[in-house]
Amino acid sequence: MKFVFTISILFSLFISSNAQQPYMPRILTLREQAEVIDRWLDERMQAVLPDLMKRTGIDCWVIIAREYNEDPVLRTMLPATWQSARRTTMLVIFDPGNGKPLETLAIARYDVGKTFKKAWNPEQQPDQWKALADLIASRNPKKIGINKSLTFALADGLSATHYDQLIAALSPTLQKRVVNAENLAVGWLETRTESEMIVYQNIVRIAHQIIAEGFSEKVIQPGITTTEDVVWWYRQRINELGLEAWFHPSVSIQRKDPEAFDHLRSFSNRPENQVIIPGDLLHVDFGITYLRLNTDTQQHAYVLKPGEKEAPAFLVNAFTKGNRVQDILTSQFQTGRSGNDILKRTIEQGKAEGLKPVIYTHPIGYHGHAAGPTIGLWDQQGGVPGGGDYPLYPNTAYSIELNNGIYLEEWGKEIRIMLEEDAFFDGTTVRYIDGRQTELMLIPRKLHPNE
Repeated sequence: MKFVFTISILFSLFISSNAQQPYMPRILTLREQAEVIDRWLDERMQAVLPDLMKRTGIDCWVIIAREYNEDPVLRTMLPATWQSARRTTMLVIFDPGNGKPLETLAIARYDVGKTFKKAWNPEQQPDQWKALADLIASRNPKKIGINKSLTFALADGLSATHYDQLIAALSPTLQKRVVNAENLAVGWLETRTESEMIVYQNIVRIAHQIIAEGFSEKVIQPGITTTEDVVWWYRQRINELGLEAWFHPSVSIQRKDPEAFDHLRSFSNRPENQVIIPGDLLHVDFGITYLRLNTDTQQHAYVLKPGEKEAPAFLVNAFTKGNRVQDILTSQFQTGRSGNDILKRTIEQGKAEGLKPVIYTHPIGYHGHAAGPTIGLWDQQGGVPGGGDYPLYPNTAYSIELNNGIYLEEWGKEIRIMLEEDAFFDGTTVRYIDGRQTELMLIPRKLHPNE
């Protein structure tokens, strides 16, 4: 079943509400956001979950969490007006088979939103765990899936305490039917719907616009502004727009100096509060959360020296080679291939073309570093056991994250073009959700066409 947004909400997503920012998409009000989130949840329960349960062979999925210790999967199933689980929240999803709709039930004192209907009467059965066990027994499932996973943290949300309580409540026969729901949980988290993807472009557009605004003379005054000034401007701007940053942004500099820019420096030992000056190559790592979906983007800007109208040709060439690594990686996406296989093929082809690629691409969606196939880690270029063995499925989204090292004679050292853009895999092809950066942003920008 397909769902369509009300025309007013979908149209409003593409209308600017700020005359001074004509290309900044409108941010929905909290009430509008809640309507969209709940609509998507209803759609996903009917259009996504039945196929995933059949694919994994699990006909009963039990998700349990308590307030302040939420299962990451359960959080994605709560209505928009719920900030967390309440007391002990138990959700049961049962597939009766024969093409019948899924049963979505809550062992709770009240409905959990419109999706999960109350299936417990405390007056008749005061013991919540006994009520859960009785419900499961009445459905007589073949496989009872629980969220335990050694590989994926996001699929490992059942606490040890709740596991013990669940097993103790079930009969010996049902205990033997309890299985790991890892693949079901990952499938739920990673699969994107058509409705989500319509709006995801808008979400990534917002992120791109904020990055461009921060990497401009509106924010940066060379010789005065520091990298930390820009970082905190980004945090403040996100807050002003009513959005959230799912990680603290970072802004770094590469320039003509003796400093090396190795992976340890770029990922953890980055100098803070450097003053930005002409001739600097700037880099930002930035992500927002909106409508429960996340972005993750890395882009570059160049600060023009007096008299310069364009970035130096050697930096333009370096950036182009970074784009080429992106092309090689996305060309290797094929349904059923593991993350490790894609990683190996990409590195081999990149090196054969004289490039120096490092790949650390990850799924994106409900979480920034989301569940699904891991395609390299910056310090594990030979493959990632577990996460890298998971296969690629259609209708999934990824942050195409990587870098390419290149030696610059002009600077007398190697630099890294570090890129990250969000993309969608439809099962056949990869497309960037809101395009990708193919040219260095310039600071300051041209004011006139003939300038």
